[in-house]
Amino acid sequence: MKHSRLHQQHIQLGATFEEITGWEMPMHYGDAAAEHRAVRQAVGIADLSHRGKLRVTGEDRVKWLQSVISNDILPLQPGQGRYSSLLTHKGKMLTYFRLYLQSDAVTVEDVGEIGEATFHALRKFLLYGTKAKLENCAETWGLLLISGPKAAHVIQSAFGVDVADLKPIDFVTAQIGGHPALVLRTEETGEVDIEVLLPTESLLTAWTSAWEAGAKLGIRAIGTQTREALRMEAGLPKAGPDLNEEIVPPEANLEGKAFSLSKGCYPGQEVVARMDTYGNVRRKLVGLVLQDAVVPPHGSKLHSGDREVGWISSAVHSPQLNKTIAFGFPLRDFTTAGTELTVECDGIKHTATIHSLPFYTRP
Repeated sequence: MKHSRLHQQHIQLGATFEEITGWEMPMHYGDAAAEHRAVRQAVGIADLSHRGKLRVTGEDRVKWLQSVISNDILPLQPGQGRYSSLLTHKGKMLTYFRLYLQSDAVTVEDVGEIGEATFHALRKFLLYGTKAKLENCAETWGLLLISGPKAAHVIQSAFGVDVADLKPIDFVTAQIGGHPALVLRTEETGEVDIEVLLPTESLLTAWTSAWEAGAKLGIRAIGTQTREALRMEAGLPKAGPDLNEEIVPPEANLEGKAFSLSKGCYPGQEVVARMDTYGNVRRKLVGLVLQDAVVPPHGSKLHSGDREVGWISSAVHSPQLNKTIAFGFPLRDFTTAGTELTVECDGIKHTATIHSLPFYTRP
């Protein structure tokens, strides 16, 4: 089992751990409701060191990535980022990630907990003679998430970095603990989300600095249980449960976000373009609110009457709504907000109502 450099800090904070893609990471710190309140009202900090992280260097790095990923990164300038995915030739989603363009490299961060899936998928396309190097940085780089209305204040106070005007998926560089770092504006909770990506040697320094800067603001460490509720309330699908080889990007409402219809050929492009041309998306990602307290597992069947019409991809208890919320993929005729379906769990059908996404928007 792999451990973050902050494992001892998590133990001291009373973390209960769970295994995620071979890493032992905090599930919660004893009071998930308080963790949720901290992010919605003040600031929370999370260790995302287990998340997939790659670095692409070499003179062909942008040209090579442009030829294999689903989005157009040629317009990016250093300091800018973009969502993308890597598709099968049938247009299905192998992985989903954010790319950050630096002057000498492209950094790739998985959106979701899928281990080394992105590294192995991209490596298959790195043909002999291509002047690009793909480095797996999962264990050499650490990643912190600082979220909440007061996140920018913590970043400014801890690291002397002004992120007040930073647009989502853009970043600035900084020196933290004597090492270069990327300070990234991301989308994880529906609040102000700032990530700090840096070598693991500086991870403890960054954690300690952020913790001290947020102490007077009520900062709390947050685990995967709370992060899952926050990201679903914000209507954000992730690689793994929601975005996988069962899904084509237009089915997941990723138009204008994770794929391009105009940049030219890439694996799966013809399928995506055909869907756009003929409007024949078979199913769509929707939000659902369940009337009962049950949290259906991934893959639970959605029904309209006796007809099976789709499945649940993620579900969680929402502290914000005090109800169970879910993401699902019903057939397109059953995606209108207010439509009532049922979810089958252990042979019992529970009423679920289609809800527009996101479930929560920051005031």
